[in-house]
Amino acid sequence: MKMCAVDINRASPKTLERLPLIGPKRAARIVAYRNTHGWFGSVDDLDRVPGIGKGILRRIRPFLTT
Repeated sequence: MKMCAVDINRASPKTLERLPLIGPKRAARIVAYRNTHGWFGSVDDLDRVPGIGKGILRRIRPFLTT
């Protein structure tokens, strides 16, 4: 099944969990970071979220948009 691009500025934790390597804890961290710091300016800003390193970002980048 093909996955549509996920907008990291609008996605719910459940939607984020559909991404490779993103479980409930990482999804919650992404949403918490977004709620605290505002919307992400680019997909690359996800590397500021604890638990999202360059390797994970490289794997999920094709599925993301802002």
